[in-house]
Amino acid sequence: MVYPKIPLAQSVIEIFRQQGIQHIVISPGSRNAPLTLGFTLQSFFTCYSIADERSAAFFALGMAQQLQKPVAVVCTSGSAVLNYYPAVAEAFYSQIPLIVVSADRPPSKIDIGDGQTIRQTNVLSQHTVYNANLTEMASVENDRLIYEALEASMTQKGPVHLNVPFEEPLYERVPELTVTVSSPPVKNKEVEVLESYVPFIEQWNKAQRKLVLVGVHTPHSIATELLQQLMRDPSVLVMTETTSNLHHPDCIDSIDTLITPFESTEKEAFQPDILLTFGGMVVSKRIKALLRNYAPQAHWHIDPLRAYDTYGCLTHHFKTTPSQWLATFLPQTQAVTSSYQDTFLTLRNHRRQKASEYLADLPFCDLKVFEKLLPHIPPYTHLQVSNSSAIRYAQLFATDTRVEVFCNRGTSGIDGSTSTAIGAAVASGVPTTLITGDISFLYDSNALWNAYIPKTFTLIVINNGGGGIFRILPGHEETPTFTTYFETSHCFTAQHLAAMYGLDYHSASSEPTLEAALATIFGERERPQLLEIFTPTQQNDHYLRTFFKSLV
Repeated sequence: MVYPKIPLAQSVIEIFRQQGIQHIVISPGSRNAPLTLGFTLQSFFTCYSIADERSAAFFALGMAQQLQKPVAVVCTSGSAVLNYYPAVAEAFYSQIPLIVVSADRPPSKIDIGDGQTIRQTNVLSQHTVYNANLTEMASVENDRLIYEALEASMTQKGPVHLNVPFEEPLYERVPELTVTVSSPPVKNKEVEVLESYVPFIEQWNKAQRKLVLVGVHTPHSIATELLQQLMRDPSVLVMTETTSNLHHPDCIDSIDTLITPFESTEKEAFQPDILLTFGGMVVSKRIKALLRNYAPQAHWHIDPLRAYDTYGCLTHHFKTTPSQWLATFLPQTQAVTSSYQDTFLTLRNHRRQKASEYLADLPFCDLKVFEKLLPHIPPYTHLQVSNSSAIRYAQLFATDTRVEVFCNRGTSGIDGSTSTAIGAAVASGVPTTLITGDISFLYDSNALWNAYIPKTFTLIVINNGGGGIFRILPGHEETPTFTTYFETSHCFTAQHLAAMYGLDYHSASSEPTLEAALATIFGERERPQLLEIFTPTQQNDHYLRTFFKSLV
């Protein structure tokens, strides 16, 4: 065995090994050399080299998303750690365990004009669940902080930050450990307080209109039998999103398609007595606005850790998992005579028919692309979707129930979708498709700058020449200011990037060429695939608005 000579680096590496933190994403640098040497020279660790720190952090986040356990990302001193911040914020709001390890100079070198130094202490603290600022010498106190940071990442499901100061020389090695790390702190067993469901069951059994709304949700974490039991109550209406990964014939799986054309009488009929929510962030802005304006009498949220008052009417937080809650709660409930579920399922079916009629004659545009694209995603694969227009269009169509769907909805940013998807594909080993817009793809093009993209990775870029989302949002005016500063119109394509990074490139600009490309990209391949779909810049918003108007 070979170890870095610096004792503090040895302590970090040994505690990571003891705690089973195996996957380490490293960005090149000098100040983090003791950590880089330690992690890469130990066979226990699987290390990845990602040069761009922003991409590296999202790559690690994608891995942790799939593994459901902490992944570490390691950088040098100075501004490097600041580039981790977008992924740290995403991990915080998406409850993903991410361990940031930033090398630093000793405190005496900060703010004296020394090179590559900034104030790194607690620099990520607004969006982390634990911060450990270590001292230069190995110590029992340092060990405690490291253990507590790793424990917090696992139990609180969020990012933690270890700031680790090193003084030169940085590259020296020794053949064996020179430190003995202390044992993990003994944790006090928390006494579980069993919450009485009795008053909530009474309220549930009296309610005529119960709306269940599911946000981002881990696949396969709720048994089908529990979902079926929930749906048997005619007073229960379940709404899911593409990212919910819950499937049942009687779930409303395209929320905006149902509620966008609502008249005031339909909004009143829809207003629930009880709103039950679980999962992460909800994509639909329309359902948020509707529930804020037509608030339920009670809003219950189920999550072991957090409950956001998204709709301004939160009345109770059940601190457990949705699966445990449903398994305990549902057997004690009674079905209520109600037309709530049937009314809106009937309306859902009407909307589906109207949508089918409209789409049949729709010219080639973003909406048509998603109609054709989603059914081609192979079963038993993963679908990653970028933010902005891509995830909103994906919400309008059903996906194969055998496809698992993921999206960075914690902060809803476009900045790391490709990096996240590649990291997720590496960690899962499952063939993965990313659907992204042109701006998101170009913004995160350094995601392709690594040696780990699986040949089963498929990247689909929908290029409409700019940020099409801004044509859909209020405030659109066809002016130079709009096209330059909002839409950021451009004439770039992905072809040269695909060639530079070794992806097979395909393009489509019509329905026939799209069908031909989709028949090709999911077959046997030796390299990752990139399909770029060109759609018109100026008609997409018109077709989308007309689509919603046609649903009445």
